[in-house]
Amino acid sequence: MHFNFDFSAGQILWTLTFAALLVLLVVLQGRDRVRRFPWFTASIAMMALLLLTVELLLNKIPRITGSLVFLAMSDLNTIIALMVVVELARRAFRGAARASWIVGTLALAAVGAAVLVLWGPWPAWKTLTGMSTLATIRLMDMAADKGNLLSSVLAIELGLLVPLLGRRFGAGWRSHAQQIVIGLSTASLAQLGLRGSLQFIGAHTHIHTQAEYVRIIGLRDKLIHANNVVYLAVLVWWIACLWIDEPGAAAHAGLENAEPQPVSSDLNAGN
Repeated sequence: MHFNFDFSAGQILWTLTFAALLVLLVVLQGRDRVRRFPWFTASIAMMALLLLTVELLLNKIPRITGSLVFLAMSDLNTIIALMVVVELARRAFRGAARASWIVGTLALAAVGAAVLVLWGPWPAWKTLTGMSTLATIRLMDMAADKGNLLSSVLAIELGLLVPLLGRRFGAGWRSHAQQIVIGLSTASLAQLGLRGSLQFIGAHTHIHTQAEYVRIIGLRDKLIHANNVVYLAVLVWWIACLWIDEPGAAAHAGLENAEPQPVSSDLNAGN
């Protein structure tokens, strides 16, 4: 008996990723993590909505309308991603002094701004300020692209700082804040690797034949699939880590739920 599965690698990865996002949302809700990480939860929900929108909606509406819908959601997702970095930094370094907070924030922002300015071309200002739908699309696309780059750089910086300094402020290895940061920085590294690889290929590749074009497209698809596999692994990591309580959480909950012992029994035991 032969089984024929007409599913591409992209479709399989999409299905697994969407399922993992839903499972992660269930874990966040069921294990009462939403209250501690509301922006992180919002980012996961937004990513699931983006995947669903791209798969089911964009091909069924006019191209211009689809671009506006997708870019609006991407811009919102970028804002949420930046808030996730702030949320995790506050959780990981909640015991830091105000002066340390200010210095650290300025240092991280300076590095992120430098990367934002130096990495990748910036569109001409005239193309962004024109009174047309195309200019609006370009402006929204630039905001999503540069915002995604900034949030990735900040996440990587946070991923370097939290393992080094987090234990000092209560965000040790088994804390949810550090575990989320590790996954987020890993996904951001893969995203920047994909961005750099595609830019390098585009700048140093000259296509002359159909075979070369097919080879480049195949290489691009493999890089995108590799990035998606990393993100899927990060989702599995988050599911496993957030399912498990932090050290001391179970004991603390047990003390809160424990029934008080009658005083009389202690007195009788003493007599």
